[in-house]
Amino acid sequence: MNMKRVQQGFTLIELMIVVAIIGILAAVAIPQYKDYTSKSKVASAIASIDGIKKAVALCYQENAGFDTCASSGTGGVPAFTATNVLKTAQADDKGVITATFTDASGTDLAGKFVKYEAKPDGVRMSWVVSTDVTAAAVKAAITKNSTP
Repeated sequence: MNMKRVQQGFTLIELMIVVAIIGILAAVAIPQYKDYTSKSKVASAIASIDGIKKAVALCYQENAGFDTCASSGTGGVPAFTATNVLKTAQADDKGVITATFTDASGTDLAGKFVKYEAKPDGVRMSWVVSTDVTAAAVKAAITKNSTP
């Protein structure tokens, strides 16, 4: 009698190849995902600071300087309410806004700061952005709209 043997499943080598492919894909995807989530938190932080930036610019325009009104919570500059990404955001009387990220905002951002320095040129308000964030993709997302 001639019996045919029917294949019953995957061989060990086939399973090892699948595991290797999944490992390679994970090695590429996980760092990209980490950058993506950090950049989305940066976008949220920038949006949170936007109201303060507008108020500082308006204050400068109406008072021809920052001296009288550019402290958070006074002179039309709103006091900042902490978010899940930013712990603090404070404007000073020189038109500089400094924001600090929360410890829960991820390893790339935890405890780091972003600083917006107002640079009026008589016609418009430009902002020089600086940060102590070191992750390249995240730092680029923060400083991309900085004026030299």
